Amino acid sequence: MDARPALGRNGEDIATELYENLDFTILDRNFRCSSGELDIVAAKDRLVVFCEVKTRRTNHWGEPSEAVNHVKRARLRRLAAIWLSEKRPGRVDVRFDVVSVIVAGGRAEVTHLEDAF
Repeated sequence: MDARPALGRNGEDIATELYENLDFTILDRNFRCSSGELDIVAAKDRLVVFCEVKTRRTNHWGEPSEAVNHVKRARLRRLAAIWLSEKRPGRVDVRFDVVSVIVAGGRAEVTHLEDAF
């Protein structure tokens, strides 16, 4: 059985808690459309944050956030535009964050990259 989906959900749960602790409201999780998926959409005041969560068991191959390359960033921008078009939150400021989670030995090391791109 592939444990990656559970690992990814665990990382998204950790990131969701991080945003809630920062007084953000979670507007959406795992928003899906034909173009892909947004992990977390959170808001605070007039700021809407689109967060990509990358979770790994090790940083042996680099930090999880390094997987958010130019292709992934472009896809996330397109997905954010679709989300904004569908949900119509009004005039908002937009930010793209990346949360890296390394889960090892029952502990999670979390790195929150605000305004990552």
